[in-house]
Amino acid sequence: MIAAPRELLGAMFTAAVNAAQPSLTIAKYLPAAPKGRTIVIGAGKASAAMAQALEQHWPGKIEGVVVTRYGYAVPCERIEILEAAHPVPDAAGRVAAERILAAVQGLTGDDLVICLISGGGSSLLPLPGEGVTLEDKQAINRALLSSGATITEMNCVRRHLSAIKGGRLAAACYPARVVNLLISDVPGDHPADIASGPTVGDATTCADALAIARRYGIELPAGARRLLESGDGETIKPGDRRLENVTTHIIASPQMALEAAAAVANEAGVMPVILGDSIEGEAREVARVMAGIALQVQRHSQPVAPPCVLLSGGETTVTVRGNGRGGRNVEFLLALAVALDGAPNLYAVAADTDGVDGAEEVAGAFIGPDTLARAWANGIRPRDSLDNNDGHGFFGALGDALITGPTLTNVNDFRAILLL
Repeated sequence: MIAAPRELLGAMFTAAVNAAQPSLTIAKYLPAAPKGRTIVIGAGKASAAMAQALEQHWPGKIEGVVVTRYGYAVPCERIEILEAAHPVPDAAGRVAAERILAAVQGLTGDDLVICLISGGGSSLLPLPGEGVTLEDKQAINRALLSSGATITEMNCVRRHLSAIKGGRLAAACYPARVVNLLISDVPGDHPADIASGPTVGDATTCADALAIARRYGIELPAGARRLLESGDGETIKPGDRRLENVTTHIIASPQMALEAAAAVANEAGVMPVILGDSIEGEAREVARVMAGIALQVQRHSQPVAPPCVLLSGGETTVTVRGNGRGGRNVEFLLALAVALDGAPNLYAVAADTDGVDGAEEVAGAFIGPDTLARAWANGIRPRDSLDNNDGHGFFGALGDALITGPTLTNVNDFRAILLL
């Protein structure tokens, strides 16, 4: 029997998040203990949970330090957990980055570094390159977040203005062996884009970063512009000898999360259709496309017949033009509701698997056939809310926000459109 729509959508989201928990995935990727020391470093919204899982499974001596988002720390006995700001970096993040770099100084070929990286690490490791200040990084980060740039583009700029990203942290570990354990939150699962790739090689260039800044009208402070134009901000390239002892594993990914959600749908007698784990684009444009697919299913039973659920992941973008409270998932969902215009038997959830959509402690929201009617009855104009980028305000007023608290993992956006 099919459960109540919101209950079923919530169960699918929970399954997606649970499938990406480090406690379930980390053990099979752990390397053999070295002759020398084992140092643990890391950054990201899941890094503390990853460190805790590592401690539970590591048989020998271990030490190190990782940084996570405020509120995402969990107890560890041997690995120090630091907290800093996300999505806009702060001074605590800079101190954490310096501590992590210091932890890998003076290592030998007998030593092992286990690097725990997940989404959010870019903001949590804000160690500026030469001539760039933390204030510069904050301003550039804010501009990128509201520009509509893709995560790949944003991280290209971040890498080239950093003293730790773009393989620089791996270079600092040399000649020790480095094992990267990554939880992917980026389309395509490219290691260089996960937390801006502090321990992997980067093929992009300073010229690429400059081109992205020009494309989106990002005003670069003088120090940042000098670093890029001079080429002094160049990252560590693939094939660099300092990367020869680096091994990388993706231990959790968006696809794994979608497959877990699909299993829940199957158990409920609903046909799951995974449309893609790396869908990008403006959130409201992606919503229009998804609405068209959903209506085709409803009207013509193509490519499948209801009951079914359309699942997708990836990372959309939002070009901020209003002054509302929003995030890319609620922007997508509000645009989807407008496009569906109250179509019957159609429900959806969109949420970030880390529990934070945008900068608020709200993961996402739900919609149903009555969403627009309830908004109008409450004096809320859905299109005006969309134009003002006010998804959180819209769904909060209707009581349809999805609030999870810290999930301790991050495999990016989760979207499910349920047709009954």
